[in-house]
Amino acid sequence: MVRVPGDKSISHRALILGALARGHTTIRGLAPGEDCQSTRRCLAALGVAIRESAESDGLAWHVEGRGLGGLRPPPGPLDAGNSGTTARFLMGVLAGHPFSVTLVGDASLSRRPMRRVADPLGLMGARIETTGGCLPVTVTGGRLRAVTYQASVPSAQVKSAVLLAGLHAEGVTAVVERQPTRDHTERALAAFGADIAIDGPRVSVRGGGALTAADVTVPGDPSSAAFWAAAAAGIPGASVVIEGVGLNPSRTSFLGILERMGALVDVRPEDRLGPEPSGTVTVAHAALRAVEVDPAQVPGLIDELPALAALATHGGGLSVTGAGELRVKESDRIAALVAGLRALGADAQELADGFRITGGRRLTGGAADAVGDHRLAMAFAIAALGADGESLIRGAESVAVSYPAFFDTLEGLCA
Repeated sequence: MVRVPGDKSISHRALILGALARGHTTIRGLAPGEDCQSTRRCLAALGVAIRESAESDGLAWHVEGRGLGGLRPPPGPLDAGNSGTTARFLMGVLAGHPFSVTLVGDASLSRRPMRRVADPLGLMGARIETTGGCLPVTVTGGRLRAVTYQASVPSAQVKSAVLLAGLHAEGVTAVVERQPTRDHTERALAAFGADIAIDGPRVSVRGGGALTAADVTVPGDPSSAAFWAAAAAGIPGASVVIEGVGLNPSRTSFLGILERMGALVDVRPEDRLGPEPSGTVTVAHAALRAVEVDPAQVPGLIDELPALAALATHGGGLSVTGAGELRVKESDRIAALVAGLRALGADAQELADGFRITGGRRLTGGAADAVGDHRLAMAFAIAALGADGESLIRGAESVAVSYPAFFDTLEGLCA
């Protein structure tokens, strides 16, 4: 039995909306990784008081909201670290504040595309200066106008940045998606009292209304749970029970893929108040088979694809297309994933917009380079469980971004 850290996506949103609300927001189960700490530090630099306290069941974080438009100019650039969510969300928030702020990040984040957020914010009236479309980015905000933005790239981060800016705009700001993406922002906005509407692919928010502080309990992160689910599904005789994990339908598509690959999956929702459902997921091994993931399925699986690739090395196989977005994550996840799995002995092929893993070949073990990408480090560890020999994962310390206790938990589960 295992519990995974709090959901990183929900944690970012709770911190930011708590900062923009009026009153005292309490967050329990906040994700412990470095990405959410980057958001916390940036908000503190913008004048938001955030403190932690110990409770009987863990830490609670307390955010004293400053209200919409109430952030202060920071003393210097805001460092988003490795967190694309931090950078893109804050671009949306800062677009509604009448001062200039420069956002920076580490070497990996500084290669990731920011123009996809800068363009719609510019249409709303903010001045956004990028560095070749990347960080550093300088945001000069002010009075915004509402827009209806047709999203060209399926991205919950782009959608969220526009909606966060829309909170500060006059009128109704809307985002229309070609393909649905995770809906944590919509749920969180409603929980904090925003005037939000959802009509099929169109999500809109009315600006100018005040947000109200909330008590938030963050469920376990499904993307972290996917690695333990993959491990149990891939190892003969294995099973795992994952408690308190988020069951938001926009995040659990990987469970359906596990079942298609042959794993035994049981989901038990729990009764709990709040916008985000959660429950217990049990996964057990069964004979594996090859599956294909097509472009329409990718947006709901984008963070879980490395875990599913690791499972495919244990048997069956996996073919993914339409996942070009993986090339602009913390690393080029297509190239680095395929290279690392090959180094461990897998039959893996790189495609222009995806990859193909052919099962049936037992891994030999070897040295895989996670290139500083936390999800690749975890994927290589799960794949290596099926190898005949010893495996070395370079850059394994990157798991601190989202799951600092990953290798301790792995050791405990394997004991």
